[in-house]
Amino acid sequence: MLSSDLHASSNSVVTEFVSEHPMDVAMTLSPLRRGKGDPTFERDSAGSVWRTSRLPSGVLTYRLTQISRFRVRSEAWGAGAAEFTGMLPALLGNADDASDFAPEHPTLIQAHREFPHLRLGRTGLVMEALVPAILEQRVHGVSAFASWRRLVTKFGERAPGPTPRPMFVPPAADVWRMIPSWEFHLANVDPARSKTIVRCAQSAGRLEETATMTAADATRRLRAIPGVGVWTAAEVAQRAFGDPDALSVGDYHLAAVVGWSLLGRPLDDDAMVEYLEPLAPHRFRAVRLLAVSGKAIKPKFGPRTPLVDHTGH
Repeated sequence: MLSSDLHASSNSVVTEFVSEHPMDVAMTLSPLRRGKGDPTFERDSAGSVWRTSRLPSGVLTYRLTQISRFRVRSEAWGAGAAEFTGMLPALLGNADDASDFAPEHPTLIQAHREFPHLRLGRTGLVMEALVPAILEQRVHGVSAFASWRRLVTKFGERAPGPTPRPMFVPPAADVWRMIPSWEFHLANVDPARSKTIVRCAQSAGRLEETATMTAADATRRLRAIPGVGVWTAAEVAQRAFGDPDALSVGDYHLAAVVGWSLLGRPLDDDAMVEYLEPLAPHRFRAVRLLAVSGKAIKPKFGPRTPLVDHTGH
């Protein structure tokens, strides 16, 4: 249930959403955060989640405050504030249906029992999820997050509203498309990734349409862009579509984590896909449960792969 009011004094749209299901705002939105210092995401001292976005109607800042397990208060600023009201239930995972999720592994059964309120949210915004996923291809997260911070703060817009720190809205597709190659270079983004971002920005309209397609058709259209593979498409599907089955095949750690957590030994991608097949269409849900429950494990062996600096090349 939604109820909204326009607060003229703060130029904001305030909405309260009441769900039939228990919610955890921080848990549901945490996959949208791109590392510490993400200029589009913040949690304040009261525990509220602040986030920026770009909707068809314009830029947006919203603050989500958990009032109770079933009630969330939203305050939104910017040209996109009114449109955001209609997107709020899906963002909070209200459309997520885990009723037929029936794991048999004891670890997953226990995780599901401990976190029955895990909801997979849906932003409906493809480029917003796609660009940072491309930045995270084949590099350490810390490097990708730094690239994201630099590019968003330099080419994005200052976020509307009384943000708890300076925050920025990600660039529009037309801006991503026009960022010079040397700016990507200075942000430590190699040509392969920067060219993929530009190609996606050039096709942004058709890519945003995937939010209304079936999972198979959406993946097919995303992967038609050179440089967008199965891992990147899955990362987008998890966030933009709330797809509970979008498995990040090709992730540097995931197969080993799944193997160690559920079998006590590492798996490769093919073995992971085969092992998790009985959990379809909830394979991503299973992986997410391992993560939020703290039951995802992977022993550390040997040195970490080195960070790569492309700015000096």
